[in-house]
Amino acid sequence: MSTPYPNTSVSSGATVSATDYDGLPVLVEPETRRLDGAVREAYVPPFAPPVKHGSLADLPFDNAEAAPGAIVLSRRFADGSWTDVTAEEFAGQVLSVAKGMIAEGLVPGDRIAVMARTTYEWTLLDFAAWAAGLVTVPVYPTSSVFQTRWILHDSGAKALVTETAGEAAAIAPELERIPDLRHLWVIEKGHVERLAELGDQVPDGEVGVRRGMLGPDTLATLIYTSGTTGRPKGCALSHGNFFAEVDNAVELLYPIFKAKSGEEVSVLLFLPMSHVFGRMVAIACVRARVRLGHAPSLKAEDLLPDLAAFRPTCLLTIPYMLEKIYNSARAKAETGGRVAAFDRASTVAVRYGEALEARQTGTGGGPGRALKTARSFYDPLVYRRIRSAMGGKVKYAICGGSPLGRRLAAFYAGAGIEIFEGYGLTETTGASTVTPPLKPRLGTVGWPLPGTRVRIAADGEILIAGDHVLRGYWDPQAGGVVPATRDGWLPTGDLGELDDEGYLTITGRKKELLITAGGKSVAPAPLENWLRQHPLISQCMLVGDARPYVAALITLDPDGITHWRQMNGKHPVPPELLVGDPELEAVLQRALDEANKLVSRPESIRRFAVLPVDFTEVAGHLTPSMKLRRQQIMQDFAAEVEGLYTR
Repeated sequence: MSTPYPNTSVSSGATVSATDYDGLPVLVEPETRRLDGAVREAYVPPFAPPVKHGSLADLPFDNAEAAPGAIVLSRRFADGSWTDVTAEEFAGQVLSVAKGMIAEGLVPGDRIAVMARTTYEWTLLDFAAWAAGLVTVPVYPTSSVFQTRWILHDSGAKALVTETAGEAAAIAPELERIPDLRHLWVIEKGHVERLAELGDQVPDGEVGVRRGMLGPDTLATLIYTSGTTGRPKGCALSHGNFFAEVDNAVELLYPIFKAKSGEEVSVLLFLPMSHVFGRMVAIACVRARVRLGHAPSLKAEDLLPDLAAFRPTCLLTIPYMLEKIYNSARAKAETGGRVAAFDRASTVAVRYGEALEARQTGTGGGPGRALKTARSFYDPLVYRRIRSAMGGKVKYAICGGSPLGRRLAAFYAGAGIEIFEGYGLTETTGASTVTPPLKPRLGTVGWPLPGTRVRIAADGEILIAGDHVLRGYWDPQAGGVVPATRDGWLPTGDLGELDDEGYLTITGRKKELLITAGGKSVAPAPLENWLRQHPLISQCMLVGDARPYVAALITLDPDGITHWRQMNGKHPVPPELLVGDPELEAVLQRALDEANKLVSRPESIRRFAVLPVDFTEVAGHLTPSMKLRRQQIMQDFAAEVEGLYTR
């Protein structure tokens, strides 16, 4: 329970009648607390009862007992083909691999690291490790050798599973500096199958004994933060943290996780499994027996065939991907001489999405006849093609990582894809707020996830409390896990606002605030997110701390630039050769002028520099979840930043 604010008023949440949703779960509005007239706290009670016994290790075996023939996963093979996996088959595979880990001498509480892309083996190893009483430690495949060594050493991992032989070879010279590591297994060399064979001599009952030792408070995983600032910290998440997260998410997001009228529901993961977002959704799918698939590559030439073959009803994505899909569709329309029609269709979709929102929130009557007619006209011309690019059956997308933006969210809603935006951290086992079904508020990240309290501190920082909040941070020097909360509240480092109905809007990050020489505090995220939606802009970072005004570093989108030059009769050239191009700078200046309309004059961008290279994860400028590493960017482009204030 939270401590009430002094001098506050409380508004009790109202429950929407279950009959409004054809027997689907009720929608509970947040209870809110006010301070000095502003909403400072919002709370939604849990939809699912807390789990008192057992662990995530039980899920495959519970599914096999309850519905042995249910299709719970689809496995992708190297040739691009897919094979369905039943609950009974998956439980058998988990049991075999768990026994193999036991045969290799791993004991309860040992840490096992997994370094792989988003693959079937990732989920199999996760559940097998838990069934053997182990703790999993994700490592991004893009991590440097130094980062990998540090995570393995800090976590005290006894085993490492890599996807490729190349990854294993890269870490091999460092093994002498990782004294606890005893095993190195490689997925592409068949070592997972070999583990299953090694376990033949281990009795099934041994896995049962180890599962019986686990409970909701048992440590499940150590997930190291991506480290936009400082050295990554290991977030210690328990089995109970995941249950609190996924059980409430499944109950809240019933369109995604609960089939109606015999329709199959399915989710294709293509974001990193090393990130808590992907892990949380994978566990939720297994928990709810939703068919789950894994796509290892984000490259269009790889992902599009996977989408077409798997045909998901829901995607897990980030704003960057939705922006690229929209910009690509518009570029194709422009190439085919249909850009005017596309833009009209886009306007219709946005108006339609906003009208849907108005009806669902009780502020309007919904789309009128003329708007419905216009949408029907453009559906086969534009919207259906966008849905087809996503596999043809997508109805929903769970979007996180950064705010999507009101206009783009409305466009996708109007195009027939409902976006559930969420906000959360590794420390909160994924989402802490989510767009409520049937009551979205575009441009926000929704209400508190059931069972979650959200508080806005006096300085605007978002504080989170709930059973999904981590046990603490891993600190081997202190003998294990050290607390991460203060009086039950987790400081997020993010800044936000709650409106009168408890919807949360993210306004920036506390450590990223720019304070100009004139004393103006500027949150860079809103302008950066807006500009990143421009088809010619790949990334944008605002600068101006202790400077006389705000400026921006901009990188160019190669596909967008190629298309722009083609449409303007110019020969294609690499983006780096366009630095200083007056026509390009004029286009970008118009984009900045539009963005500046969102803010006051002291917060507006006065100058910008186009960089000759893009920000990439490999170069150390982006985290694996596409967040800016501002300190590294400032260091690598110090001359360009200085030029913004001296020329």
